[in-house]
Amino acid sequence: NVASKNIELKKLVYVYLVRYAEEQQDLALLSISTFQRALKDPNQLIRASALRVLSSIRVPIIVPIMMLAIKEASTDLSPYVRKTAAHAIQKLYSLDPDQKEHLIEVIEKLLKDKSTLVAGSVVMAFEEVCPDRIDLIHKNYRKLCNLLVDVEEWGQVVIIHMLTRYARTQFVSPWREDAVFDENGEKTFYDSEEERRVDQSKPYIMDPDHRLLLRNTKPLLQSRNTAVVMAVSQLYWHLAPKHELSIITKSLVRLFRSHREVQYIVLQNIATMSIQRKGMFEPFMKSFYVRSTDATHIKTLKLEILTNLANEANISTILRELQLVRFRNTDEECQDKAFAAATIQAIGRCATNISEVTDTCLNGLVLLLSNRDETVVAESVVVIKKLLQTQPSQHSDIIKHMAKLFDNITVPMARASILWLMGEYCEHVPKIAPDVLRKMAKTFTSEEDIVKLQTVNLAAKLYLSNSKQTKLLTQYVLNLGKYDQNYDIRDRTRFIRQLIVPNEKSGVLSRYARRILMAPKPAPVLQSAFKDRDRFQLGTLSHTLNSQANGYLELSDWPAVAPDQSVRIVEVVEPAGAPVLGKSKPGKSAEKFYSDSEEEEEGSSSEDSSSSSKSESESESEENSDDSNKSSSSQSENSSRESDSEKKKKTLKNKKLQQQKPDILNITYLPPQIIQKALLLIIMTKLFSIHIVLSFSNQFVANCRCSLLCLCVFLACQFDAVSWHVRVSLQASFPVFVPETSHELLHRMTGKGLSAQYRFTRQPCIYGNSMVSLQLTLSNSSDQALENIHISEKSSTGQNIHRFNAIERLEPQASVTVSMGVDFNDSTQAANFQLCTKEDEFSVSIQPAVGELLLPITMTEADFTKEQGKLVGMNESSATITMTPENVSSQSVNRKVVSVANLGVIPSSQENIHRFAGKTVSSGCLVLVSVALKDPDAGITINTEKTVMGSMLLRQVKTALTNSGP
Repeated sequence: NVASKNIELKKLVYVYLVRYAEEQQDLALLSISTFQRALKDPNQLIRASALRVLSSIRVPIIVPIMMLAIKEASTDLSPYVRKTAAHAIQKLYSLDPDQKEHLIEVIEKLLKDKSTLVAGSVVMAFEEVCPDRIDLIHKNYRKLCNLLVDVEEWGQVVIIHMLTRYARTQFVSPWREDAVFDENGEKTFYDSEEERRVDQSKPYIMDPDHRLLLRNTKPLLQSRNTAVVMAVSQLYWHLAPKHELSIITKSLVRLFRSHREVQYIVLQNIATMSIQRKGMFEPFMKSFYVRSTDATHIKTLKLEILTNLANEANISTILRELQLVRFRNTDEECQDKAFAAATIQAIGRCATNISEVTDTCLNGLVLLLSNRDETVVAESVVVIKKLLQTQPSQHSDIIKHMAKLFDNITVPMARASILWLMGEYCEHVPKIAPDVLRKMAKTFTSEEDIVKLQTVNLAAKLYLSNSKQTKLLTQYVLNLGKYDQNYDIRDRTRFIRQLIVPNEKSGVLSRYARRILMAPKPAPVLQSAFKDRDRFQLGTLSHTLNSQANGYLELSDWPAVAPDQSVRIVEVVEPAGAPVLGKSKPGKSAEKFYSDSEEEEEGSSSEDSSSSSKSESESESEENSDDSNKSSSSQSENSSRESDSEKKKKTLKNKKLQQQKPDILNITYLPPQIIQKALLLIIMTKLFSIHIVLSFSNQFVANCRCSLLCLCVFLACQFDAVSWHVRVSLQASFPVFVPETSHELLHRMTGKGLSAQYRFTRQPCIYGNSMVSLQLTLSNSSDQALENIHISEKSSTGQNIHRFNAIERLEPQASVTVSMGVDFNDSTQAANFQLCTKEDEFSVSIQPAVGELLLPITMTEADFTKEQGKLVGMNESSATITMTPENVSSQSVNRKVVSVANLGVIPSSQENIHRFAGKTVSSGCLVLVSVALKDPDAGITINTEKTVMGSMLLRQVKTALTNSGP
């Protein structure tokens, strides 16, 4: 059934295989070939399901197949398949960690994906495989911040946690007192130089990228997903300035309406926050009041938070609530002993932390000593014992009252606490303490171990302070403890006897017995159980468990000095003056017609550098020309090596010379007959000298170049008076390979029935020499006709866009193909515009690959070598790769290179060297690519003035040559 053509059945079979693949591995292996075929299925659901099942078969022998499938799926046109590839990365890494380096390459590629469907999955793969490779995030940081709002909810959680760790390594702490929170980060902190001299310390100004993260995550506090709200809250807690933390309070309080599991996690995090920032939650104190319907663990956490929020201003309100909690629904509360104990502990903490209410809390706890519940009495005794250590002399009456209740208290911890109080403050109750020891001597053998130990301690302290009354009692208790079954009690008894009862064997230590046993003890500090949990990142499993869980990544400390900010800048080549959509650049055609030599001097079009080298006869004719023309040509050859300042000076000089030169005629793309007639007519008049630029297409060169050159030489011999400057400039040839792949511009669901796809034709654009030619296919999948389909004139993104003529009407289920041109300015930055119908407007964008921004040219091998020698150093990008056997052939290399880049193939006399040439569409800069095969390696070299474009093209060529298959 795995090969069934029924899509629904096939998906069900895939689900079944995922479930039982590990249990029946041999049977699962039989279907791998079918999965590989399914990876090429036109249906994206089938492709994704096949990859999901293939990656779920945990058999090491198919690791190479899985690796290849993941690489292919990572470049799939469907974002759903790419998302599945990101999920498969984690599965393959857990199966074979040795594939880490190859998987990191796929992760790096997928991190650049602009689809919101892929972002969360690839970041999850990044966290699993290489969470320490922060360098992979630099270039994608701003993109992830901007995509965050549109990513699916669980992807948002993963990205936010990753960006939290990233920000702690890349930005300095915003918690300084001299912090200046400027959104733009452009204004200085001090207004005058004098104030700067007074304080030389540099104030903190928030990094714009730091502010970008906070600003883009803030709207997510309104998310319906509690995990997203919690993730944003922890991000603000760890990254935001302290005065901005209040914005997360309402969102956290809102989560109390959710299930008790969610409440538990949220309350744990609030308990940690409330220790350091009480002011955040104090306005919402009523939200933490205990309800009778709350579970025990929820009640306990609310008490914890109320205790953390206690201060002199609200302590009376909190104590009143604690009292109501204790006495509300008494029968139910008594059954919940843990909560009753927690309530008493909360009262004790309030009394310890706020001295003004210590007496009030003590009196209330003393009243609880007569309660029927043993747990309440025991916990009250323990808390009172801790409170009495703060002011024992003022509370002797409480100690006496506790001694009177001693017989009625049966909980061992409570009895032990009373005995400790009697011994510690026996001097304040000299008449009661011996009587308590007498009672304990009677029941010593039946008491719990903790009570016996405190009885021995009480006997020792009374022997030292009141030996007349308690000497015999002490000896009796020590004799009982000497033969007790517990060795701790026996050891304690022997130690006490040698310490307090002097004899011949007693050492010097017995003289210090009183100072040892009766030494003043420091008062205990009642602290919150969440005091030390801030060492873990909020919202993590480690914080919930208060223990480091497997896979936990600690937040790093803030760097003392901010790292380089430029690592997050994505290099995008933008023009100096961005033209308005639909408008051509002013004066460009005229300037090209009248001042071609000036463009040659400025190096703006770089057509001379991208053309083939001149023939020997032409160079000889140039040597015989006047001095001004010699200097002009030499400056053109060396323009790429000169500094910008020298170029500007020479440009001004050449403009003056240009005004003195005779008029220049530029004849371009004309039939031979017309050129001949025009030359004869102009030469016969002898009115001005002629500068002819013959520009040939590939077909034109084949048919007419020889005859035209012969004509020019003949005319030059006949008319000596005419000054000839003949320069052959080879223009774009026909593309070697034209991809048929179309890219989605507008989906039919988004376009309300209108769908659009675009394709790069790789032909010279008829709308402008600097534009890239595109073909759009518009389809109407709705049941109604669409009218007035056009591109809005208002939209503009900096690119010059030639709009297609408006389509008046598109019938249902009909399609139409139109052409348009876009000047991308030699940049891969997307062109954004509005595709409109009569009723609606849709925002669309066209993202070009770097290889589509080129036009192929032809030249000889010698010309290629000469031009390549001019573009070295920073203008050269190179890499060495290992070729697969099927890619070593000449046809394979040529096919793969021209498939990713619109380049022309240059004939080569060496079998192991392949050369390709092209020029950028917008600026005409030369792009030279050479691939040298050295079995099994290959060296790739790209020479171009556009260094950024060269680096991007190098990565694409490497990917094409290392991938197997077509």
